[in-house]
Order: sequence, then structure tokens, then C-alpha cells
Amino acid sequence: MTSPRLSVCIPAYNRAGQLPPLLDSIFRQNFDDLEVVIAEDGSPERDAIRQVAETYADRYPGRLHYVENPKNLGYDGNLRRLIELAHGDFVVFMGNDDLMAPEAAARIASAATRHPNIGVVLRSYASFHDDPQHVEQVFRYFDGERFFPAGIDTIVTFFRRSVFISGMVVNREAALACSTPEFDGSLLYQQHLVGHILAKHNGVYVPDILSFHRLGGTPDFGNSEVERGRFVPREQTPESSVHFMRGMLTIARSLETKLGLPLYVPILKDIGNYSYPILSIQADRSASVFLRYLLALARLGFWRVPLFYGYALGLLSLGRRRCDTVIAKIKRKLGRAPRLGAVYEGNKEGRY
Repeated sequence: MTSPRLSVCIPAYNRAGQLPPLLDSIFRQNFDDLEVVIAEDGSPERDAIRQVAETYADRYPGRLHYVENPKNLGYDGNLRRLIELAHGDFVVFMGNDDLMAPEAAARIASAATRHPNIGVVLRSYASFHDDPQHVEQVFRYFDGERFFPAGIDTIVTFFRRSVFISGMVVNREAALACSTPEFDGSLLYQQHLVGHILAKHNGVYVPDILSFHRLGGTPDFGNSEVERGRFVPREQTPESSVHFMRGMLTIARSLETKLGLPLYVPILKDIGNYSYPILSIQADRSASVFLRYLLALARLGFWRVPLFYGYALGLLSLGRRRCDTVIAKIKRKLGRAPRLGAVYEGNKEGRY
């Protein structure tokens, strides 16, 4: 079977200084049939981003395509724009300050070729501060490569695990078929895509690290018209975190309604079973603010999930740093995330 063409798509907004290392990590891939598409979304650093893009376009003729959006589309709208601009069989999303792991493109292409009718490739990734050689934490969900046939169980498994964008891969034609501005301002367009695509197409999980997530960056969400009032530029407020989670559940409800599949409750339970990051992101606030935040999340429906209370009690009694340490040790010992609840793990060794 012919190897697919890949389009590595970068939604660019500020962070011009992190763009060269990202582009270097992409163009160092030992994979020829690859293009890079950058869509700049009206940021204050547009001129600097343009200069970087032009430098790399000259260095790699015909392999980098750079566009500037006439108006700020916001994160979700820019993802949709990138899919429209891409020419590859598969779109590989990369955050504008992260890095593509060595051999990532070849591994994506191999997985998409060896399994039938692939619509989504779910990645493993690692986080780092200054040097990707010094990894802080590895995010690996399963032991070994897994094939996931289209349907309810696969959608539920992939949904929560598709929030982090870098290294996420979708079939371009399938993504175009479910294009919509309905969820602009949610920062979660990728979850809408994953749900709709996996209703008809299969998924595959790759255990190799495909991307490196740079820690310590300041979020730039909230600058576009569709994001204002939901997110605050350069801050992660409790209110914005609640908006984020509400958006996630809104998409889950939409998938259930439009696909006619019982998805909402199992998705909510899976999110709740792994809700520690959602809680810990606001755990350094004062006790009163954190408790109000917990109550707001509980009202979204997480009161149904026992582990939600366990994480809350742990953070209130031990604090975030101690809890982070305990969870990191558990994941290192297992070599993957622990299985919590009824997580569908797909088929190992290519059994369809």
C-alpha cells in the first residue's frame, strides 16, 4: 500500500521564537512526502512569524505553505482553516511551541498504512521544560500499538485523550466532511472531529512518542471575538477552566444527538475518572476559590464520578505538588496511564 502524504498543520499566534525549533523538528523527519502548513491568526508577532516562515520556505522550496488570516478566527476556526489549506491524506496538528519527535512522521504513516480505513491516529507524547532530552512526564495510554474499530467504544476512548493537539492525526477528507463553526470558541474543535470521524472510520493508537509538549508557556486564548468572555489572554482563570469543561461536555452531547449513539454518560465518566489535571490546574488558588471551582465542576455532572471526589480530597489534604509526585510515580512504574473504569483498549497486534 502506498504511504500517505502528511500535512503538518500549525495554528500560529505569537510565540515566533519557538517556531524555528518546531520547524527544525519537522524538517528533520526521515519522511519525504510531507508538507508544512502555517496559518497565522492576526497576532502581534505576525511580522516575526512571517519572517521565520519565509526563511524556511526558501530553505525548503515547495514544502512550506504560509498564510495570514484576514481576521482573527480563533483557535478552532484556525484549525478548520488549516484543514482546508492542507493537501495531504492526513493532517498532523502541532502546537506552535511544541516539537515533533524524531521518526514521528514515519511512524504515523506506517500505522495509517498497516491498518484499514484509518480516520484518527492517537499519539503518545512527553512533556518538557527547556530541553526535550530531559522529559518531565510521558503520556502513554496503552501497552503497544492498538487498533480501534469505528463505533461507540472507540469514540469514548479517543474523546478525552484527544484534547492535547500536538501529534494528533486526522484523515483530511473525513475532517472536511464534518466541518462546522458550531464549536468555535471552545478550543476543542479536535474533539468534534474525532467523534464524527470515528463513527465511520477506524482509529489506531501509536505507543511511540510522537510529540513533545513544552511546559511553562502562557496561553494566548481569548483574543478572538468568539473566545472573549470565555477565556482570558495570558491567564488560566477558574471561570475559563469551567468554560473549557462545559464545552467538552457540550460537544459530547452534540455527538450523542447527531450520531444517535449513547455517548454522553460514558464520556462524562471517563473524563471524571481521569479528572485530576482538570482539578489540579486550579489547586494553587485559595481554599475558598478552589472549593467554588470544585462545586462548579460538580454541577456540570462530575458529582456522579467517585474518583472526582478522591482527586479533590487529595489536592485539599496533600496539595498539588505531592499529588503530582504520587501520580507521576504510579505512571512511571506502570509505563503507561493506569486503567480507571471501563476503558476500551482496542485490539492488540492488528486483530480486526
